[in-house]
Amino acid sequence: MAGVNKAILIGNLGKDPELKYLPSGQAVANFSLATTERRTDKNGQRQDHTEWHNIVVYGKTAEVVNQYLKKGRSAYIEGRITTRSWDDRDGNKKYRTEIVANTVQFLGSPGGSGPQAATSAPEMVADSSGEIDPAPAAGAATGASDDLPF
Repeated sequence: MAGVNKAILIGNLGKDPELKYLPSGQAVANFSLATTERRTDKNGQRQDHTEWHNIVVYGKTAEVVNQYLKKGRSAYIEGRITTRSWDDRDGNKKYRTEIVANTVQFLGSPGGSGPQAATSAPEMVADSSGEIDPAPAAGAATGASDDLPF
């Protein structure tokens, strides 16, 4: 039986993407994404729990991400979870878990909130096929039902 390895995240960039190129010439962008979950503790106080995710994007999508996404910007990420390992200088085994994104959708206004900030780049979707499309408008048909229970 085949397995499923799929991660879907919505969060804010913790730093600007870092763009590099592999010896093959393929672009690779790395950045961190913060997701925050609000919980209520046993005393009724709201607590925020932030989880940090390492995101890796390849190809044309990496170049677009590097151009438009900046620290603090919101993004929707869809991809697969992978863990890589290496030995450090002292011979200790190190591990890093990453999300290899195949879809990145830019959310909100670039550079901040409010209508004045929406002049830099529109909401966009970039995927691993190299296609870049404007994000569907609010209420546009996306294949999702408006009757979702959450």
